[in-house]
Amino acid sequence: MGKNLSNKLGKGLTPQRFIDGMTKNKEKFQEWYDRFQWENEEDKEFFESLNNRDDLRCLILMADWCGDVVRNVPVVFRALEISGIPTEVLIKEQHPDVMAQFLTGGGEAIPIVIFTDFSGLVLGHWGPRPAHVQAVMTKFKQENPDREAADYNDKIQVARQEMARQYGEGTEYQTVIVKELRDLLSSF
Repeated sequence: MGKNLSNKLGKGLTPQRFIDGMTKNKEKFQEWYDRFQWENEEDKEFFESLNNRDDLRCLILMADWCGDVVRNVPVVFRALEISGIPTEVLIKEQHPDVMAQFLTGGGEAIPIVIFTDFSGLVLGHWGPRPAHVQAVMTKFKQENPDREAADYNDKIQVARQEMARQYGEGTEYQTVIVKELRDLLSSF
């Protein structure tokens, strides 16, 4: 039996209401949003072609305090705003039941971009990070299973610095996210 989020459709915030209501990281979020460019015309055409479908919905589980949200969600918003897919934001703290269904490596990580059909049946999800960035955290967790270890905090700082390096200073990572979303959407 697949996951169904029909009870969440229509309960979220519009992307604009989320941005307007941000109390943390709003300038940075807006900056990544404004820096977005379509690097690949075929990707843009793919997202525009989704306007021909009326069966898709998107719910994004997120919160404004999260650095990965600030990096990644502006890209998701920009890609989806030309797609015609109704997109809603679910604030993580207000939807613990959804968070519990979309753990990453057993832990709560956001953003999670969830695609459903019109009836709320979950078709697939993306997040919390581009695959090459997430790989750093996955490796870290495999090598450091004990969160109580004396050097755990030092090591996670190193992992976070490496993830920042993988994101890079520029917008190349945004093109990666667009491609990963396109691959996912192409699969259903």
